[in-house]
Amino acid sequence: MTDETPICSAKGCRAAAVWVLAWNNPKVHTPERRKTWLACEEHREHLSQFLGVRGFLKDVVLLSQWTAAEAARDGTTPPGDSPA
Repeated sequence: MTDETPICSAKGCRAAAVWVLAWNNPKVHTPERRKTWLACEEHREHLSQFLGVRGFLKDVVLLSQWTAAEAARDGTTPPGDSPA
């Protein structure tokens, strides 16, 4: 793991993130706004349940897919990919 490796958002966890949990609090955020937490394999279910019972969880996506989609929206190349 490097200094640039995204890490899990679970308290005290230093594992590499694999998942993106997209969420919003409808009392605070507009419907289209998405906040994100990152999760390792071990904490994905726990963090998803935490957000889900509150009605905040909107999507769970692999980090690699999320970064590729973000890059496509921004017109940039995702980290680790070479431009075509």
